Amino acid sequence: MKYTKLGSSELNVSRICMGCMGFGSASTGQHSWTIDEEHTREIIKYGLDKGINFYDTAIVYQNGTSEQYVGKALRDFAKRDNYVIATKFTPRTQ
Repeated sequence: MKYTKLGSSELNVSRICMGCMGFGSASTGQHSWTIDEEHTREIIKYGLDKGINFYDTAIVYQNGTSEQYVGKALRDFAKRDNYVIATKFTPRTQ
């Protein structure tokens, strides 16, 4: 995996950022095609094993279940100092 500095910071991030919009409970939120927590964990683990340390999610993805699934998987599979999470927010999620 190739890494780069994130902007002018000292953070080294993988040049591939895993987008997490497809993760989350299909029964809550605007998309019926998202994948469940078990499969999210498999994909996050695979990404970590390949050197991806940069993950992008948002509270608006499936009413926050994307952030929950991603957060739990990263907590279980990696040390907190070894990855970066990018997120976004809106004034209201519901």
